[in-house]
Amino acid sequence: MEWLSGQDAERFILIAVGFSVILILNYFVRRALSNSVKNNSNKYRARKAVNLLAYLLLISVVLFVYSDKLGNIGVALGVAGAGIAFALQEVIVSLAGWLNMMIAGTVSVGNRIKVGDVKGDVIDIGILTTTIMEIGDWVQGDLYNGRLVTLSNSFVFKEKVHNYSGEYPFLWDEIQFPIRTESDHREARVIFNKVLTEVCGDYAKHSRVEWKNLANKYRVEEAQVDPMVTLEVNENWILFTLRYIVDFKRRRSTKDVIFTRILEEIEKTNGGVKIATSTLEISQNSAN
Repeated sequence: MEWLSGQDAERFILIAVGFSVILILNYFVRRALSNSVKNNSNKYRARKAVNLLAYLLLISVVLFVYSDKLGNIGVALGVAGAGIAFALQEVIVSLAGWLNMMIAGTVSVGNRIKVGDVKGDVIDIGILTTTIMEIGDWVQGDLYNGRLVTLSNSFVFKEKVHNYSGEYPFLWDEIQFPIRTESDHREARVIFNKVLTEVCGDYAKHSRVEWKNLANKYRVEEAQVDPMVTLEVNENWILFTLRYIVDFKRRRSTKDVIFTRILEEIEKTNGGVKIATSTLEISQNSAN
């Protein structure tokens, strides 16, 4: 390497050796973590921490080798700084978004979020991009559709972020259930309250603890987390609205259980409670 002076060649060799040692150690540490850590969440966090440490060590090796030239490097970076900042503004904003998520915790791995038209679960947060396993779109309900979406971390500052599970991993959901006007509305209310308490009672219990934690951090009022059944009457039927707390990942399955249990209980009333349905009759008068 005639184009390299003796000192430069020595520095190049030191950097190559340092990088090789760090990368080899990183590989074996990650492999050991994969074998020893069973929980997927802990395994993910450990791999991220090891990778970040490796990046810092790589940078430290370069700074150590060129420590005597840091003054000149600083001057050069200062001159080129304005141009670099303009050319890499999206990268810089993405890096700032990553720092915001890491430090402030606005978005974390495992959160269910909606950004623009994209909704899904965060499965990875990199330095520049965030990866989401998408739900919905052509799939009904809060179920995965199998599509991975990669977003620039700048979305933290540029888009509205709807977080379904960040500070409070529960959602309120509602079901509207019409019954015929001749039905026993008192018995129907008893059935609805019974089913909601049976299916969603534990969610309400656990959500109280989470809501207290939320109230300690934000200025929020006391919330009604217990199941609630309300009634209204119109010209067609008696309409009940069932409101309840549910885990953010179990909306669809919980709704299925609630409907199933309600139908089972209504069958036991022997006609005391009847489900209301709307019918459309089309008639055609023949010409005389």
